[in-house]
Amino acid sequence: MSVSQALDAYFRAVSTGALQTFRIDPIDRLGIPVVSSSLRMGSAPGAVSHCSSYGVTEEDAHVGALGELVEETFAEQALKKMPRVHGSYAALVRDRGPTAVADPLTLGLPAGSPYRPDMPLVWVEAQRLSTGEKVLVPEEFVAIHPGQLQGKSPLITPITNGQGAGLTRHQALAHGLLELLQRDGNGLQYRAMDQGVVLDLEGAELSPDVRALLKRYERAGVEVMAKLASTDFGLVNVYVVGRDLSVDDHPLMVTACGEAADPDRDRALRKALLEYAGSRARKAFAHGPLSEVARIATEEYLERFVPLVDLDAEEPRALHGMAEWARMPAAELRELTACTLMIRRKVRFDDLPRAPAAEDPSLRCDHVVRQLQAAGFDILVADMSPAGHAVHVVKVLVPGLEVETMTYSRLGERNVARLLERRDPLVGLGAPPPGAQPVRLTPEAEERLGGSAWFNVRLAGARLGRLYPLYREPDRHAVAALLASRRFGGD
Repeated sequence: MSVSQALDAYFRAVSTGALQTFRIDPIDRLGIPVVSSSLRMGSAPGAVSHCSSYGVTEEDAHVGALGELVEETFAEQALKKMPRVHGSYAALVRDRGPTAVADPLTLGLPAGSPYRPDMPLVWVEAQRLSTGEKVLVPEEFVAIHPGQLQGKSPLITPITNGQGAGLTRHQALAHGLLELLQRDGNGLQYRAMDQGVVLDLEGAELSPDVRALLKRYERAGVEVMAKLASTDFGLVNVYVVGRDLSVDDHPLMVTACGEAADPDRDRALRKALLEYAGSRARKAFAHGPLSEVARIATEEYLERFVPLVDLDAEEPRALHGMAEWARMPAAELRELTACTLMIRRKVRFDDLPRAPAAEDPSLRCDHVVRQLQAAGFDILVADMSPAGHAVHVVKVLVPGLEVETMTYSRLGERNVARLLERRDPLVGLGAPPPGAQPVRLTPEAEERLGGSAWFNVRLAGARLGRLYPLYREPDRHAVAALLASRRFGGD
């Protein structure tokens, strides 16, 4: 299907509300297309969805931005309609059998979680990809924000990780799986935990798109640095950061980062380079002053979307952390985030995996599924596709893959093993020391690790410190609303 057909399908899917799309990259000087998409379904706070995306062309960026909006819109609608099942894991296993209920201990609980097998939970239905079997999953692992939950004591804070949209189920599934793998592979490798593994691009065999992007950054005076997070499952998991001494009125651009995971090294690097540009524009637009927003946004956006900020719905740590950053000069932000530019060793780009055939979404999906299943991982899919539209939306779960260790202290066997191998004092085996909490693991995982494990929540918080907004950001324009409030000397 062509890009124009994709654009038409996504547009039709979200044209039931007040829709605004426009480029936000004029806030930057790179000229790489970055498009904002916003949908308003009512007048109350929370009735607005904001997304953005990027592309080699403006049309590509529009497709990405509308695709993100499709994900969010139909996940919201689907969660409202999903039937709920109430009961404890132990009771449901007795009633339905162990393969029909996902064990919360495999889904990445926060260290010190009060979860017990007899704890009452609220569940929704997903499907096991390999067999089509229905599997119950706690609703908070399928939801994307707390307002979608019917239970009162969720085990985790819902996040969007694992969502995917596409014009085919394969495309949506590949999108969701690669996002899961991206976060699993880089969570302990970058940002506050940066390991300094830089990709050596000198003399590398690069695609024309990648060469053009690198040349564009060079002309703009931005020194980009591509780094390797992992090659788990035979995939290339990379991220791009940069050094820019000319951010002018947009110091938040200093903190930009682009991420990607893909079977093919060129696709991964291209996406990460594009997402780095998207991150620069998005951060300046979403968290910078409204005077800059007004310079590039449409009049309708300013009148009908900006006033609907709901500060009460924001995570306080993310909101106040980003508000602090928004008031800092670029030089101070550069110093604060200098750890993300660290270099310890280099890896030849040409030594990373290639899979040119994976350009096709179906082949890419099949490749990723095969790699995960060969490694013994189960894939669960919650289908949120809207009826009557030529689009597919899914939320994918892979028990055993991990995310949000540094922010929400979520970890299991995989990240414990990684940190133990690095001899990182964040984890250990045996009785938890002061500041640490027990990691919630299955008996089988504890046996493989060599005993019960702990995670030092206090040390993780100290290591993260003022870098929290590198991981979790507030919603669009919440920082401007907070800084305009009386607490910060506003009206």
